Amino acid sequence: MFRILLAEDDRVMREYLTRALERSGYLVTAVDRGTAALPLLEQEPFDLLLTDIVMPEMDGIELAQRAGDISPDIRIMFITGFAAVTLKAGKEVPKASILSKPFHLRELVIEIDRLFEREFVPNRNEP
Repeated sequence: MFRILLAEDDRVMREYLTRALERSGYLVTAVDRGTAALPLLEQEPFDLLLTDIVMPEMDGIELAQRAGDISPDIRIMFITGFAAVTLKAGKEVPKASILSKPFHLRELVIEIDRLFEREFVPNRNEP
């Protein structure tokens, strides 16, 4: 099962995204800011950092860069409602996926599924 670290400062959005991703089969750890995410990244393995870009204390771009230093194989996906910030994120973290708000939860799950299916190889011994 894939593990997602969600950094989103809006409580309602954070809870909404957490529930949707858990219903889709992902293990989700959610925090309200980037500075809360860093210690978790240092202590636990995550497959994906899903982060808002505009947050207090540390923005999602800096968080993503630091996450990449801590865990080079982690996938990064930004969620944002600001077009100009999207351009900056694409330049600063070029391998990251970006999903612009507003989005439908189905879109988010599809994008995350795509990130993981690139590596998924079914066990040939399963019936």
